[in-house]
Amino acid sequence: MSNPSHEPAHEQTGHRRTAQQTGPRGPVDSSRVPRYAGPATFARLPRLDEVGGATDVAVVGVPFDTGVSYRPGARFGGNAIREASRLLRPYNPAQDASPFALAQVADAGDIAANPFDINEAVETVQAAADGILDSGARLMTLGGDHTIALPLLRAVARKHGPVALLHFDAHLDTWDTYFGAAYTHGTPFRRAAEEGLLDTSALSHVGVRGPLYGKKDLDEDERMGFGIVTSADVMRRGVDEVAQQLRERIGDRPLYVSVDIDVLDPAHAPGTGTPEAGGLTSRELLEILRGLAGCHLVSADLVEVAPAYDHAEITSVAASHTAYELTTLMCRQIAGARKA
Repeated sequence: MSNPSHEPAHEQTGHRRTAQQTGPRGPVDSSRVPRYAGPATFARLPRLDEVGGATDVAVVGVPFDTGVSYRPGARFGGNAIREASRLLRPYNPAQDASPFALAQVADAGDIAANPFDINEAVETVQAAADGILDSGARLMTLGGDHTIALPLLRAVARKHGPVALLHFDAHLDTWDTYFGAAYTHGTPFRRAAEEGLLDTSALSHVGVRGPLYGKKDLDEDERMGFGIVTSADVMRRGVDEVAQQLRERIGDRPLYVSVDIDVLDPAHAPGTGTPEAGGLTSRELLEILRGLAGCHLVSADLVEVAPAYDHAEITSVAASHTAYELTTLMCRQIAGARKA
């Protein structure tokens, strides 16, 4: 379509930027362009090429779900989250921050991974993540299944050394193999521990629940250094106490946060591959994340959104807000470091 107004592209599409502005280029202005119009980038932010390839936080999709053990469909999760994120607004009152004015956030598109070869896909994701991190950006990755956490952690550890890990999930994801396969959505954190990617003094699962294969699952997980906060712990102790415990465990270490959307109860996230009853509410998840303010969050992922099972976009909406809170945490920290 032609541009009869001859306006610059960011003005025609309503991006929040003026000719005099030199700060970050923000999302499309919803007072000028309806939320349902235009391309579905995350939070209606500019694409990476629209900011000259330079960004502080890169939102990237990984449409890959070959590593799942039950229901497929998470390959469509990233774009479903992007669509749901049209409703996000630029000011985050819960964190008292306008994240997209504090740092440049851009949608870096998708990492296209081979759906027929898990080993090759893992290598592809790692190489792409290395490139983004080497540019100076942090990653906010939208999966995809949890297999992708391993190559992402490899890239982050290459840059920062072994990192603290905060893992929100109904499941441990520290099993050894499935059907003899070492790389699946149930094994990434065992592989990461074996490869020395994790700071074993600062590892936590949050939201774990449901049946296991045996007590040895917990014993092996503990030997890797993980602490567990179950969904029942969150209910009984409350989000403030849990967040404080996590902050104390993390300290000032470089932190990677990995969120499997099935940490939420199926009432709050039906659109996922391996749902488990008795999970967190979306409110509890968001409040715990907000309680991480001040932690050194270097990158994060959000995985296992499977829109084929998502009724009325409940899961995608929860996921979009989760990614928004994580992005806000990173932007606040980036802005604070620049002032220091």
